Amino acid sequence: MEVLSRRELNRATLARQHLLERAPAGALDMIEHLAGMQAQAPLAPYVGLWTRLRDFAPDELSTLTEQRKVVRIHVMRTTVHLVSARDALDWRLLFDPPLDKVFRGDYDRAALARRAATLLEERPRTRAELSRLLAGDWPDADPASLAYSATNSLALCQVPPRGMWGRTGPAAWAQVETWLGAKLRSVPVDGLVLRYLGAFGPASVPDIQMWSGLTRLREVVERLGLRTFRAESGDTLYDLPDAPRPGGDVPAPVRFLPEYDNLLLSHKDRSRIIPHNRPVPLPAGNGATTGTVLIDGRWQGIWRLHRRVLKINPFTAIPYAERESLLTEAERLTAFLSPGATCDIVVEA
Repeated sequence: MEVLSRRELNRATLARQHLLERAPAGALDMIEHLAGMQAQAPLAPYVGLWTRLRDFAPDELSTLTEQRKVVRIHVMRTTVHLVSARDALDWRLLFDPPLDKVFRGDYDRAALARRAATLLEERPRTRAELSRLLAGDWPDADPASLAYSATNSLALCQVPPRGMWGRTGPAAWAQVETWLGAKLRSVPVDGLVLRYLGAFGPASVPDIQMWSGLTRLREVVERLGLRTFRAESGDTLYDLPDAPRPGGDVPAPVRFLPEYDNLLLSHKDRSRIIPHNRPVPLPAGNGATTGTVLIDGRWQGIWRLHRRVLKINPFTAIPYAERESLLTEAERLTAFLSPGATCDIVVEA
C-alpha cells in the first residue's frame, strides 16, 4: 500500500480546499464543494470564500442568503454550518442522532417540540424569546435549557439578517422546511462521506467521524470502492480514485483563514495542517476580525484586525522568501475587510 507523507497529505488537502490556487468558481459552487463551511461566527464564511475564490464580493453570499439558496443550520459536529439549500434538505436528518444526545431536561420532549414548532410557525424567534415563551408552560424548568432543547429537537435554520455582510442581527431560528418551502429528505450517508473526501481527503475513518460527528462509518467507507493509502503513522487512508494528490514539493502560498475554518477542525490526526500541538482557537467574534495564517501550507500564526491595524503573530520565524508573500496577502485581506480604508500591517516578532 502506497505511503503518503504528511507533506503529501498537506498538499492533497490544500489542493481540494483551493488553497494552492484560487478557484474561478461562484460562492454557491464552492460552499457545496467544501461540504459546507463552519459558520458559528456569522461572517467567517465570507473570509473563507475570499481566500479560496478568484473573484468574490461579499454581496454574492449575502444575496444567496436572502434568496434562501444557502442556510445556516446545525449539521456536522452538531455545530452551525453554512450549506446550500439542497444539502440542508439532504443532510439534516442524518444528524438527528447526535443532536438527540444534547437534549437537556427531564420534561416531555415531544410536547416541548410541538409547542416550540407552533411558536416558530408564527415567526422566526431567538433562543431568548423561546426561553421566555416556553417557560410559561414549564415554569419549573430552566428557561435556557428549554430553548436549547427545543432548537436541538427541531430541524431549524438561522435566518437573515444574521450572517449578512455589513449588517447583522441576533440568531433567530425558523423551521428549515418552512423557510425553504420543501421537505427534508432521507438519503444514505454514503454521499456525505464522498463529499468529505472530495474536500478533505485522503482521510482515515476517524478523520471522517471527527468532521461529521457521526459514528460507525467504517462499514460505509469499506463498501464505497475507494482507493487506499497508508499514512506515516500507519493508519489506513481512503480517497476518491481520481482526486488530486499533488506532490509534496508543490509550493503552497500564504493564506489567511477565518476563525473556525474547517481546514483546521476536520481531521482526527491534524498533523498535516498543524505541525505543533496548539489547540485550534475558537474565539468569540463575528468571524471577520481574527483568524489563522497558513505559511508553507501549515498553520503558523494568528491574525487580528482591530482599529485598522492588522497584527500578525507568527509562531516561528518567517522565512525570508515567505515574508513578502505574507505582506502582499495581508494587504489583500485588509482591502477586503476594510475597503477604501488604509490599514497598518504589523508582524510581531
